[in-house]
Amino acid sequence: MTARHIFVDETKEHGYILVATVHIAADIDDLRKTLRDKFVLPGQNRIHMAKERDPRRRAIADAICRAGVTATIYDAGCRYRDPLDARAACLQAIIDGLPPGEQTLIVLEQDDSILRWDKKFLYNAVHAAGVASTVRYAHHRAKTELLLTVPDAIAWCWARGGRWKDRVRPAVVDVKQV
Repeated sequence: MTARHIFVDETKEHGYILVATVHIAADIDDLRKTLRDKFVLPGQNRIHMAKERDPRRRAIADAICRAGVTATIYDAGCRYRDPLDARAACLQAIIDGLPPGEQTLIVLEQDDSILRWDKKFLYNAVHAAGVASTVRYAHHRAKTELLLTVPDAIAWCWARGGRWKDRVRPAVVDVKQV
């Protein structure tokens, strides 16, 4: 059984920022239920911060923080000319930071335009790091994996800055410049 799940999403609004939220496997069903019951509206197949109104954004961000979510921000800023280079640096930092021997599933929001690149990069990175036996990765669409809402919400708030950044700061345990 996978001991922990890492959900990953990005924003390119003010440079490249990737957010990884860490969840203990035993806790993810409760968080999914909270998000589904309190925030998925009738007819809605996903929660996407960019499309929500401010009162719902505040409520979603607050619920994420109350749930005890922990997130790491991987900030590539504008240091890379190619967004894939920025993504590679962020993903490599995630892989490099994994504790050895711990069963981990990394779930990324599926972007068909880079899916092949992601799979090749992740395959090479986990093998080079020697964690291929303990780390799995998967790509899901946000409408099929509700917990992708969590890094999406944190990334949106962080990129907005100001009061939005302050609102999710309790969930952010580290900010890594890559």
